[in-house]
Amino acid sequence: MIIDYGMGNLTSVQRALEEAGAACFISDLPHDIKEASSIVLPGVGAFKEGMANLRSSGMADAILEAAKDNVPILGICLGMQLLATNGDEGGGESGLNLIPGTIREMKAQPGERIPHIGWNEINQCGEHPMYEGIKDLTDFYFVHSFHFDNTGDHTVTKTPYAGGFSSSVAHGNIWGTQFHPEKSSKAGLKLLENFINIPFTV
Repeated sequence: MIIDYGMGNLTSVQRALEEAGAACFISDLPHDIKEASSIVLPGVGAFKEGMANLRSSGMADAILEAAKDNVPILGICLGMQLLATNGDEGGGESGLNLIPGTIREMKAQPGERIPHIGWNEINQCGEHPMYEGIKDLTDFYFVHSFHFDNTGDHTVTKTPYAGGFSSSVAHGNIWGTQFHPEKSSKAGLKLLENFINIPFTV
């Protein structure tokens, strides 16, 4: 199931998942989350607005219940950020707190620009099923101004931009990518295939 909370290009995510082999649908109904075998939380935009939409629709509580039941969850871009404990954007807001960390504004280094837009490499921090069959230093497509400042051991990859940031995170059945796998060619489709097919254990 792809969660519709009013933020993001849902159809491109759906097409990519279907190409990767998933039978999926888009829904804005919390009840559908309870019936889903896996969940994708996409999104583009602001952390505060995203959390407000999830809470007002009842989606936030449904996602948390699904996480307790070990349902696989993949957050993409803003969707990854909403998995965090909190976010600094707009004066601060609490997140879903499914993966410890804080969403902070990126700080450009000399010669860099924010937003971070375009292709950039991922540096794998170790073996993880998210990247089964994907080579280290593979490029993925990014569009963002904030990043996941992970304070624990949940960072799966880092990307050398704006001083370096966590470009994907994981905690058991919950995965997150700051980049857009649906816009990242064959490597992105392989990652989605890994999410679809690899069993989760906590």
